[in-house]
Amino acid sequence: MTLLDVVITALVALRSNILRTLLTMLGIIIGISAVITLTAAGQGAQQGVNDRIRGLGSNLMFIRPGTVKNGAGPLPGTGPSLFLEDANAINAQNLPYLDGVAAQGTVGGAGSPFPAQVIYRGQNVSTTLVGTEPTYQFVRDFYVDEGRFLSDDDITKKALTVVLGSNVKDKLFGSKEALGESVRISVGPGRFGVGFNFTVIGVMETKGATSTNNQDDLVFVPLPSFQARVPFIRNPRGLTNVSQINLKLKDKSKEKEAVLEITDLLRKRHNVNEDDFTIQSQSDVLSTATEVDRTLNVLLVSIALISLIVGGIGIMNIMLVSVSERTREIGIRKAVGAKRTDILLQFMIEALVVTIIGGLLGVALGLGITQVLSRTIDFNLNLLVWETEVSAGGNAYVITPFWILAGIAMSAVTGLVFGVYPAWRAARLDPIEALRRE
Repeated sequence: MTLLDVVITALVALRSNILRTLLTMLGIIIGISAVITLTAAGQGAQQGVNDRIRGLGSNLMFIRPGTVKNGAGPLPGTGPSLFLEDANAINAQNLPYLDGVAAQGTVGGAGSPFPAQVIYRGQNVSTTLVGTEPTYQFVRDFYVDEGRFLSDDDITKKALTVVLGSNVKDKLFGSKEALGESVRISVGPGRFGVGFNFTVIGVMETKGATSTNNQDDLVFVPLPSFQARVPFIRNPRGLTNVSQINLKLKDKSKEKEAVLEITDLLRKRHNVNEDDFTIQSQSDVLSTATEVDRTLNVLLVSIALISLIVGGIGIMNIMLVSVSERTREIGIRKAVGAKRTDILLQFMIEALVVTIIGGLLGVALGLGITQVLSRTIDFNLNLLVWETEVSAGGNAYVITPFWILAGIAMSAVTGLVFGVYPAWRAARLDPIEALRRE
């Protein structure tokens, strides 16, 4: 009996009870569609995180107050930790691998104890206020779209000038021209807050969200103006507290060298043996996000595999029922010369046909589900937090050929694993005993 004959016989046997065959496939269809959908969501989340991290700029390093073991470090102004003078000292070293240095102080935004708001003619927008230097736009690769950015003259004069993020501008001014207008920036809770009028000198380009915030919701003022007018961040030693120092490297391969030299410099400046600061590269952030995504993918695939196992058990159960119902047929085939391998191969192929067809239908269903969900739901992985929000045609799901082929392969393996025992039971039936059964 040729392989083609065995395949045809298996297909005829499955067609004779098509409803049961379809119900048997159902577990595989659900399992494979779950694999496709969940892995597409995981891949989409990873791509989103990677895009956000790359949106920070290129070849970046970040210095922040506090150590990793102590979390994010102290709040601005609560103690000596990181200062503008540290950024100036790093810049003064003229390190050959550094392309730019920009310090920043930040208040407002999610999780901040000091809310910040921008007010214009009754319009009120919550924002993140960033006091920074003219080098910021080069270091962070984030440039103005209208007007100009902060200048050295603004820094020297402690000018009350502000550059708005594109979202802030749209919310306050809409299509109206913002340049030259006066806005009030209020920092602090309720009546305890302080506010000053600033003149709009620029509007930033649309940048989008990063791993920590939406850059289009930021507003930028000169760092000395920020330090002089926000009492919460003043330092009793006369130094200027900053929440972060941004470093742009000329060569990404110099990261380790940069970390060692800058760590040594800051330890000497702070007169400490253990770091009271954290230096993190863009690569570190990306690798952390990748590790989180890898764990997430393992979890998602594990959930999908449970569905496949349940489907495989259903296949084994139905195949055992089929062997029991076709005992006499098996006995007749053996009596006319069929070998054990012929019987074994027939039932194995039946199991494979069921699972492979089920796998193909599962892939099609999974692709359909992801197309529907990608138009209605956008899953964004913000570090370790899932955020669900409705969007119009978001790119939340990424389907790769690997997982399509993997889904079909999984269905075939399921057929082999769970079809072996029923096929073995059928092959070892004694023909005489089989013919006696009614």
